[in-house]
Amino acid sequence: MAKETYAYRRLERVIKGFANHRRLQILELLKREPELSVEEISERLKIGYMNTSDHLRKMAITGLLLKRSDGTSVRHKLTVRAELILVFCKKLE
Repeated sequence: MAKETYAYRRLERVIKGFANHRRLQILELLKREPELSVEEISERLKIGYMNTSDHLRKMAITGLLLKRSDGTSVRHKLTVRAELILVFCKKLE
């Protein structure tokens, strides 16, 4: 039973990683334009830099984003899990 509970809690963590309208917008943007920096994402979506950074951090923790250093900035792109989540969300529309 404990193993089953752990699996549900892991799934809950992933769902919370994208259960926010801004995070869904970020996922959609990164699907169209992979490898964007925090600054580029915040400018395109017209949201604050710190807010964007916090969303990206939470999504990376839940396995939705990959980060890559590029000089002084960090580039972000979707994981396979995030791409599957976007497909799932489109079916709900």
